[in-house]
Amino acid sequence: MEPLKRNAQTILEKWIGKRKVIVLTGARQVGKTTLLKMMFHQIDDTLWLNADESPVRDRLSNQSVENLKGVVGKYKWVVIDEIQRIANAGLLLKILADHFQNTQFFVTGSSALDIADNIFEPLTGRHLLFHLHPLMMGEMYPKLSSFEIEQKCNFHLVHGCYPDVYNHPDDAAVLLKNLASQYLYKDVLAWKDIRKPQLLEKLLQLLAHQAGSQVSYAELAGQLHIKSETVESYIDLLEKSFVVFRLSAMSNNPRKEVSKMSKIFFWDNGIRNAVIENFNDISNRNDIGILWENFVVSERKKWLAWNRPHIKSYFWRNYNQSEVDYVEQDGKIIHAYEIKWNSQKKHNVSRAFMNAYPDASVQIITPRNISDFLSGDL
Repeated sequence: MEPLKRNAQTILEKWIGKRKVIVLTGARQVGKTTLLKMMFHQIDDTLWLNADESPVRDRLSNQSVENLKGVVGKYKWVVIDEIQRIANAGLLLKILADHFQNTQFFVTGSSALDIADNIFEPLTGRHLLFHLHPLMMGEMYPKLSSFEIEQKCNFHLVHGCYPDVYNHPDDAAVLLKNLASQYLYKDVLAWKDIRKPQLLEKLLQLLAHQAGSQVSYAELAGQLHIKSETVESYIDLLEKSFVVFRLSAMSNNPRKEVSKMSKIFFWDNGIRNAVIENFNDISNRNDIGILWENFVVSERKKWLAWNRPHIKSYFWRNYNQSEVDYVEQDGKIIHAYEIKWNSQKKHNVSRAFMNAYPDASVQIITPRNISDFLSGDL
């Protein structure tokens, strides 16, 4: 199947031929290498290096300028996959950027854990960072009507949006189980030599069942019989490995509104379901509300990242337990959304929220209008 055109491609192509080192992060298997190959498929003067290969790692670990000249040669563009696998990767890229000014470097990384510590500081002022998520609905189905998108949601609510899943839907469950078992914990477990994968798995299962709900580190710690600080640390690692993300509470009035709690979402529904080993059809599930909210919020966050990155995302709740599922803030402009699976039922946005923010716009997001929401028309 021909690779899909990613929204990111148009943005990244604008930086081809510029002086900046382009760093493209994202979970394993989301299509980082495929994206760069599409960008450079008509550009012959490109060197491809995969740091998962030991000869490449060994050669690039010798960071003398003379050694690197033998690697880079006269290529105008150099792509280095899985840059976090190289020792002192940040220093390497700094040397490359400073000494090979006629060459532009594009690098990918599957873990923000190593990248954050080892790359960004040495590269200050020399790089641009972009993040690639699993596929978006608009990328997979750019020509479908809103009704057709609504029907497609049924599959992706369960199996998510990884490229392999899109390309091989009949094998989706097998592919996701393999992805979760082979790649999901790889970077996390390697970081700081974490030796209790079963604890990480149990934490992920608890988070999967609570996706879209406010998370208490103390409650999770009690269930796992560990310290709450350890839970928070593990969630931070999972977030930096692009498995989950936190949605903070919006609070302009700390006396009345919750400000310190977070909700946890998975970047991909398929990974969430692989964690709990449940790929049942939506007609045979009791967690459809969780699936729908996680899908809508993660899809919207993916779209915002490339189209309106300045917009901030939250949920809202006051101390009287009134809540709004999802809120976006663009300066002083606030948009509030209730996310509901049942399109037939009448739904309302919290009256307490509307009283607190009378100028905010409010919308109910259901399968009927999901296409407009995920394309920025709502």
